[in-house]
Amino acid sequence: MEKNNKKTYWPHMILGFLAIGLTLGYWTVKSANSMPVQESNQYMLKYQMADIHINKITELKQAFDKVYNIKILGAETMVMTDNVNSNRPQANPVKLSQGINDFSYEVVAKDGSKVVDANVTFLLTQPHSRREDQLFSNVPYRDGKYQIKGVEIKKAGRYTLQFRAEVADTMGYSEIAAYLKP
Repeated sequence: MEKNNKKTYWPHMILGFLAIGLTLGYWTVKSANSMPVQESNQYMLKYQMADIHINKITELKQAFDKVYNIKILGAETMVMTDNVNSNRPQANPVKLSQGINDFSYEVVAKDGSKVVDANVTFLLTQPHSRREDQLFSNVPYRDGKYQIKGVEIKKAGRYTLQFRAEVADTMGYSEIAAYLKP
């Protein structure tokens, strides 16, 4: 009788692949938890609500844009050089200062008359985080403009100034990039 001295390594390979798969699965879960996903706040709504009502939001915005304009007043902008790798021109961001900031907006009809009875909301947010969000509802109309006072900014970085105005059955949005230098 002949003795079978051949060794088979396939059980060891299966255990090795299983160990590699479990290790990579653990690493994937650990890295995903270390970088949590932040919800978007486009149109000053949670992503799910904006997604559900996007057709109505678009209709209201188009109706607003036909009749009204939103302008930021007295904001100092930073002069940015154009990105040579992008074909899309970027607007210069608003320059923010450390501490208290004030913003003024104007809602103007296409005929030049100012809108004084709009329901206005302002949101200061960072593009990829909602932790530092500051929401100001029912912004008052004073001295010919909608004034947002006492916006405190502590951390340097990129921000977005979001402004929503509701006039009659229309709703307009303004989203302006802003930056606070370190």
